[in-house]
Amino acid sequence: MLNTVYQLKRPRQFEAVFKRIDMDDSQIFVRPTYLSICNADQRYYQGTRNKEVLKQKLPMALIHEGIGKVVYDPTDTFQVGESVIMIPNIPEEQDEVVAENYLLSSRFCASGEDGFMREFVTARPDRLLKLPENINPYVAAFTELVSVAYHAVNRFDRSAHMRRKRLGVWGDGNLAYITSLLLKKRFPDCKVIVFGKHWQKMADFTFVDATYEITSIPQGVLVDHAFECVGGSGSSQAINQIIDHICPEGLISIMGVTEELVPINTRMVLEKGLTVKGSSRSGRDDYKGLLGMYKEHPDIMDYLEKIVGARIRIRSINDIIEAFETDIHKISGKTIMIWDK
Repeated sequence: MLNTVYQLKRPRQFEAVFKRIDMDDSQIFVRPTYLSICNADQRYYQGTRNKEVLKQKLPMALIHEGIGKVVYDPTDTFQVGESVIMIPNIPEEQDEVVAENYLLSSRFCASGEDGFMREFVTARPDRLLKLPENINPYVAAFTELVSVAYHAVNRFDRSAHMRRKRLGVWGDGNLAYITSLLLKKRFPDCKVIVFGKHWQKMADFTFVDATYEITSIPQGVLVDHAFECVGGSGSSQAINQIIDHICPEGLISIMGVTEELVPINTRMVLEKGLTVKGSSRSGRDDYKGLLGMYKEHPDIMDYLEKIVGARIRIRSINDIIEAFETDIHKISGKTIMIWDK
């Protein structure tokens, strides 16, 4: 059968193409319903990725955060009409040491192959998870982003030493908000402190213990471990400020993405005996663990609902462009596309 795929042909130009997909006994057909725009999608849309990268990966359908409804399942794993989370990471092998999201052989939707901006998404049963009943679909749409934070928090828990009185989070955007929230729920006895540029944004972090603007951090403020959620051109400043304010033998979890090389103060990394740990993407186990966390702490969904931004119904390519342009100019929050294609 033919499937309509909405690909980014070149920066700021989408095109509907038709691709043949075969119906076999291993692939489930899902119709996307709610999709969320990520900063990575914007880097492709705006053309801020390296020109060679754009040349290599485009044309390509964007979006790796989303949910949908099952329309055909020859594996009998799901019922037709059930809402599912679509997992964008597609591992081709298993490794007893390396997680699926770090395997060089793994594929990833909207990064080298088509993302979820399609009429139908075909997926193996292990790349889908049933959504809990009555979950807010606008929040569920960006489960992938939350799972990335969940993954980083898990890696921190396995690697960092047990002195965890004060955990610092650098950044005041969506990733910082989500990471701070998960840290506070996972480690309720630890003080979670947020360091950001915009006090207006940090005012929404009502669940943390303290917030500081990065230009006016009081003398003597230290953290045992830290999470960098800044990315972009601010990565270097954030990481070096963390190095200044972290206690000896602390762990720095780097989560922000940047296209540039980042100079950091390695002398103080050595002097303090710091551990620097990068975390990226997530795997099926992270999604499952996150859904369990939602069940244990249902108020997480209420907090996440506060970062839902624009909600745009998509019925044409012009609507897609409107959604991406709206997302560029947002102050904060996640732009959700109600996929009505």
